[in-house]
Amino acid sequence: MFPEARDPMYGWIWRVIPGGIWVKLVTVLLLSSLAGVVLWYVVFPMLEPHVPLDQVTVGR
Repeated sequence: MFPEARDPMYGWIWRVIPGGIWVKLVTVLLLSSLAGVVLWYVVFPMLEPHVPLDQVTVGR
């Protein structure tokens, strides 16, 4: 069918990152951490006013 369908998800990142296995592991961990930090400090605060998390209706 499609040859890329047999590759694991995000396998292309692993193939593109230069270096040995330890360099790749550190790079992937840094990229994952960076994505988490950007989500936590930039994206989630921008979405918070649009999501009614503190409007509880249970018990009324």
